[in-house]
Amino acid sequence: MGGVLIEGPSGTGKSTAVRGLAALLPEIDVVADCPFSCDPAAPCRVCAVRREYGEELPVARRRVRVVTLPLNATEDRVSGSVDIARALREGIAALEPGLLAEANRGILYVDEINLLDDYLCDVLLDAAALGVNVVEREGVSVSHPARFLLVGTMNPEEGELRPQLADRIGLRVVVEPILDPDERAEVMRRREAYSAAPAPFVASASEAQDTLAGALQSARERVGTVRVAGELYRAIAQLVVRSGVHSHRADVTILESAKAQAALAGRSSVTVDDIFDAATSALPHRLAVDPFDAAARIDERILRRVLDEVADVSVDEKKAAGRATPAPTKT
Repeated sequence: MGGVLIEGPSGTGKSTAVRGLAALLPEIDVVADCPFSCDPAAPCRVCAVRREYGEELPVARRRVRVVTLPLNATEDRVSGSVDIARALREGIAALEPGLLAEANRGILYVDEINLLDDYLCDVLLDAAALGVNVVEREGVSVSHPARFLLVGTMNPEEGELRPQLADRIGLRVVVEPILDPDERAEVMRRREAYSAAPAPFVASASEAQDTLAGALQSARERVGTVRVAGELYRAIAQLVVRSGVHSHRADVTILESAKAQAALAGRSSVTVDDIFDAATSALPHRLAVDPFDAAARIDERILRRVLDEVADVSVDEKKAAGRATPAPTKT
């Protein structure tokens, strides 16, 4: 769906949450010596040629990578560079892979994504839209797969996100600081315990983490079978339009996110509540007004009322259409 934007004040655990995400995702099979971590079942062009020449591709199983894109990265470091002389002789073999190659089939993490330079935003947008990174130098063009989950974190007090990038990112999650003294004290105790003995601390959380990872894996296997009632498609469309959002990506994001939530909950069909929860994450950063002004954020009570209204209207129209259909005559 384009990725996730995690918004919140500094020091609230946003980066920690991103790094922990990889441990919850299932391991993947990769061609061990491929710079793009390609899938052995669907290899990249270079590995496909190797297989055609009879080479047996070495296969390894590993965790999904979290690749960090620093704000001061150069375009060559992100996209990769090309040895022109070798490119003319060997094609893609002349590519010196960059961060987009490392992030293929993984997570590309950008801290303070709202401060990312415009030219790097354009590189990310192109790669995210195509699933391919194209490196062009001195009239020589080389491409490689670049399918990644974009995860960005930002402090809204430090600036806004480019509208083009905001629309490409599927969901927005807000991290609120903990204000309860007892809960903050527990944060300190856990941080202290981890600093003193990391391995035992991690082991103490392994059971809960494995349970969550198993639930995610089951949801991934189930999501393709989740059903959506016909009237809910129109309800989503009306909800997006009435919220003042014009991008069709918002509709698709809400639909797919609602299906994912239903799958995670173990249900076979999407409910209005699933759509509401998805809309609260998919719409606010796409609003035409300043999406990071606290006074301008979408009111969830109004969103709920609009969704209930459009869902009820869709159901009523369906019933009316059914009543208007003449009954078949017996012969």
